[in-house]
Formats: sequence, structure tokens, C-alpha cells
Amino acid sequence: MVDTACNARKCLDSMTSMSAAQKIAILGAGAWGTALAQHLGYHGVPVTLWARRAELAGELQRTRQNALLPGVTLSAGVSVSQDLQQTLSGAGLVLLAAPSHTARELLARAAPAWPAGATLVSAAKGIENDTLLTTGEVAEQVLGERLGGRIVVLSGPSFAMEVAAGQPTSLVAAAADLELAESVQRQLSLGRLRVYTSTDPAGVQVAGALKNVIAIAVGASDGLGFGQNARAALITRGLSEIARLGVAKGGRAATAAGLAGLGDLVLTCTGDMSRNRTVGFELGRGRPLAEVLARLGHVAEGVTTARSADDLAQALGVELPICAQVRQVLYAGKQPHDAVEDLIRRPLGRE
Repeated sequence: MVDTACNARKCLDSMTSMSAAQKIAILGAGAWGTALAQHLGYHGVPVTLWARRAELAGELQRTRQNALLPGVTLSAGVSVSQDLQQTLSGAGLVLLAAPSHTARELLARAAPAWPAGATLVSAAKGIENDTLLTTGEVAEQVLGERLGGRIVVLSGPSFAMEVAAGQPTSLVAAAADLELAESVQRQLSLGRLRVYTSTDPAGVQVAGALKNVIAIAVGASDGLGFGQNARAALITRGLSEIARLGVAKGGRAATAAGLAGLGDLVLTCTGDMSRNRTVGFELGRGRPLAEVLARLGHVAEGVTTARSADDLAQALGVELPICAQVRQVLYAGKQPHDAVEDLIRRPLGRE
């Protein structure tokens, strides 16, 4: 009889050794970047975490803790640096975990020191304002030949705190080149983190960006005191918007039903740790946006993406009524209650 437990253990050890064979650099020491660093470092992978601010780098080096992840102490395998060149030197895999609206500037700074042959894993979720490019497209534009097409996007339902704590999590790594996605899958699938692969990076990136906008809408509905019916309707119709824009960007509708779409959408719309839902909830309770963001302490990607997603939809001739209403609330002073009423009063249609 085959000892399946033994085989599984050997398989995990094999994956760990493959991961440990090359250094991984993580750009961005927010909650998500720190959580990914802790996940990798805990499993013996040499990883360097880059922090933009010198004071944060110093604090992480001194205390081994990030205030955004209370109770989590960085493993010994995690190095922290504020030196971008040092962070990138010798890395075979570079994870971009900074807020999406900072990606262009950060990658431009990284370009001169970009390690030859390194694969970029974009774990940032957003659509750039003005250019209307996904973060992956921004990376290809900025890094050009240095990147050589070696880019994978990482997305899925994943609160940073749970990843840092080693709780079960499933993500999707998407790339046009399946072998490249599978390579990242093997390197990141350690412990209780399971990574699936996809060849639809466009659909995965659209899903990861739009779910934050829909979560603001759901949060606002909850803050207004509406019930579970309204929440379910917004999530379901929001999923339709994700699928429509994903297809318009060259992705597949089925991707919206996967981890990057439905999985992340449900988590972000209903989880108490969701920043974007929190923003919407407080807006629904009547708080002004500036006050909400000041008290949040984290970046809520949906606030920035609401404008770019709506602009992209208009450019591609796609109707995103929920995203459009969120933009009106955030940037045109529309009251959340009026936005809900306008959604309800739209012309009747087919599903």
C-alpha cells in the first residue's frame, strides 16, 4: 500500500526546497506585503521586504512587527530593507505588493536595478487613473524588455492577517504563459496557502480591481440599514459587472466565477476586515469621505479604482451601473441613499 501521507510530505518538502533555491523580493511593506513576506519566511524561503519609508523599515527591523498586523512577528528568514537596489539584487521572483496607484513610480525606480531573468508577480489590485491600464499592463509598459513578458498576476480572497497567521487561503496565479504561472504556483504554495493557475490575466486583474468598488457599494447599503436581500443583489449584479468588463478587456467570463472574482468579491463585500466595505459602511452612516479615509489607517483601493473603472467601462462601451453610482458618491457628492434609489429605478431588464 502506498503511504499517501508520506508522499504528500515529500511533495511539500520538494516544493519548499524549490522555493528556497532563489531569493524573493517583496516591494511594499503594508499589510499585504508583510503578510506575504511572513508566509514565505516562515517556510524557509529567503525573502527581502522593501519598505518605502525609512521609519517603517527601521521599526520592522527593530521590533519585527508591523502595526497593521497586530500580534504577528516576522520570521528570522525575512530581511527588511529600505534600499531598493539591495532588495532586488539576486532576486529570481519580485512580488509587487504596493498600492496600485503607486506602481508606476515604484517600478520606474526599480527598473535600473531590475534583476536579469526575474519574474514579476503583481499582487496589487487596481486600474490606473488616466491611462486606464491594469497594474500588470503598467509593469509591462514601464519595465519593457527588462521584464521580457515574465509577469504573473496574483489574486483571490485573502485578508492579509489570515495569511500572516497561516490560516487556509486559496489564490490564483494567472499568466499568458501557463508554465510561468505554474512556476509561481509551486513557489508560493506552502503550508496552508494553496495557489491555482489561470491563463486569463486580464480577467483576473479586472476582477481584483472591481470587487473593491462593489464592496464599497455593499458597505454603503449595510450602513444605510438595508438588509440581506440588498446585499445579495449588489454582490450578484456586481459579479455581472466584473464579468462584462473582464470580457471587454479580453478576458473570459468564467474567470468571474472563480477565486479572483466570486471568491474575492464575497470576502471583500462581507468580511469585517474589508477596508473597502468599511469605507462604504461609514459613508452609508453619513460620515464624509475625507474623515473615513483619515480614520481607516489602510489604503482602500476601491476609492481610486471607482473612477478608473467607470472611465474604462465608458471607453469600452460597457455598462457598469453599480460602479458608476459608487463614483458619483465618492467624487460628485451624491448621497448613498440616492444612489441606491437610482439603481432600483433603472429600466427593467433581463438577467
